[in-house]
Amino acid sequence: MAIVEIQVPDIGDFDEVTVIELLVKPGDTIKADQSLLTVESDKASMEIPSSAAGVVKELKVQLGDKVKQGSVVLLLEAEGSAEAETPVSEPKQAKAPVATALTATDSGANKAAAPTAAPAQPAAASGAPVAVEIRVPDIGDFKDVTVIEVLVKVGDTIKVEQSLVTVESDKASMEIPSSSAGVLKELHVKLGDKINIGDVLAMLEGAAAPMAAVAAAAASSASPASAPASATPAATTSASASQTAAPAHATAKADLPAHDPTTAPTGSLPHASPSVRKFARELGVPLAEVKGAGPKGRITQQDIEAFTKAVMAGDTRTQAQTSKATASGNASGGDGAGLGLIPWPKIDFTKFGPVERKEMGRIKKISGANLLRNAILIPAVTNHDDADITDLEAFRVATNKENEKSGLKVTMLAFLIKACVSALKKFPDFNSSLDGDALIYKQYFHIAFAADTPNGLVVPVIRDCDKKGIMQISQEMGDLAKKARDGKLGPADMSGACFTISSLGGIGGRYFTPIINAPEVAILGVCRSQMEPVWDGKAFQPRLMLPLSLTWDHRVIDGASAARFNAYLGQILADFRRVLL
Repeated sequence: MAIVEIQVPDIGDFDEVTVIELLVKPGDTIKADQSLLTVESDKASMEIPSSAAGVVKELKVQLGDKVKQGSVVLLLEAEGSAEAETPVSEPKQAKAPVATALTATDSGANKAAAPTAAPAQPAAASGAPVAVEIRVPDIGDFKDVTVIEVLVKVGDTIKVEQSLVTVESDKASMEIPSSSAGVLKELHVKLGDKINIGDVLAMLEGAAAPMAAVAAAAASSASPASAPASATPAATTSASASQTAAPAHATAKADLPAHDPTTAPTGSLPHASPSVRKFARELGVPLAEVKGAGPKGRITQQDIEAFTKAVMAGDTRTQAQTSKATASGNASGGDGAGLGLIPWPKIDFTKFGPVERKEMGRIKKISGANLLRNAILIPAVTNHDDADITDLEAFRVATNKENEKSGLKVTMLAFLIKACVSALKKFPDFNSSLDGDALIYKQYFHIAFAADTPNGLVVPVIRDCDKKGIMQISQEMGDLAKKARDGKLGPADMSGACFTISSLGGIGGRYFTPIINAPEVAILGVCRSQMEPVWDGKAFQPRLMLPLSLTWDHRVIDGASAARFNAYLGQILADFRRVLL
């Protein structure tokens, strides 16, 4: 084993940069090209990778230190690596890999270094509309990165530097910005696609890309003798990053609006490193709502953790508002912090016996904060009732026998979805959402159903259930449930619902109180049906009864409406011909 000095590689025309984040610690086993630390200049930020693999023996830098090309950042215990083991006395143009440069908002690397748009034309100079291709810029030495989020749609008006998609590799995640402004005419990628540098992302109708002009100017002014070839990408990145650094920092320092998960993203780019952005996405934290406490308003992992704790505690205010409220005493309001709740107990459970600590899964972390908010902020009431499904179950069994060859099985949940559509049409308050002092009545019928997966509970959505038959609903429900179990559900598969059904029929139980999935105003819980003696006026008859638990928002719905909804739903399930009326 050899001790290797890991040095700062060629980072372009930057003299000294500040260490703003340490990504490893002594004792860590690291791979070649793994990010070690994040540095920042007045124009851009970037992550410094390791030129060798091994075990970190000693860190030579700490937060706030100034480093430059050739500075030793750590000592690594590794097997002899002629390429990585570069003595300090060697020239600075040694074989250390070029650091992956990121803009001040970390939305993508080397934005201006790639062919991001068609060359400037005279028409563009005069302001006339032109068709512009938006391509994937230089994103470092990554290949086949996956599109994990599409941030725009056809018809949107796009600004320069506005993020179009989010991509992720096995090392980092980043947002790909637009190099031009204009109207989005075509989108050439979708969720799950693999893209590389130079691939066409979209077609814009607008002015030519200013970043392309900056890149062209930089290329024409730089001569081969004045700068090494390896420094060119970083230098180009600094030119493009300087356009966004000041606005990004200003945004981070400004007070942000209260957390509202129903509000669409603004398109502004938070100031955070790829590792922090990935951490935030895993927790479901909207970076635009987090106030950065790092240098120049940079968002750190500690900021994400503090924001998550505040949301899970019911505090939906900004961090600045929280600190003011703490200084002035308990604040009043509708959020959890205004309720004067005592702190969550902190107990050392090891005093009582052996324990095992396991981190919660990503889905539970995301859903936990939403469930807590909904349980605290919604004045929820639950009505329990039973529906006679004896005849409907007989019809379902007969239908499955007739379609046995097709392999498609109809479940009671498919009938229940169709029955709920009829009930929502008759009682439109249940198909609404609160918007301040007004109600938004939806003219569509998208029904969500809770699906149990190895990673936790997810809620896929079947759209336009009023326009689909039982067989089609059953087919889509099966497809969505399979995607959920495989972990392949996308955001579009779980958004847009106006009513949710949570079914425990396959497990058991009698009644329960489901939590409303805001901004919906009601949710239906169903348990396993069972045979019961029911009095028909002359004698007790064995009937198959389905337990129903309807939870509703008392701000929108009153008890009489809820009782009528449940009664009507029971009538439809008892005689399914009523859906035709």
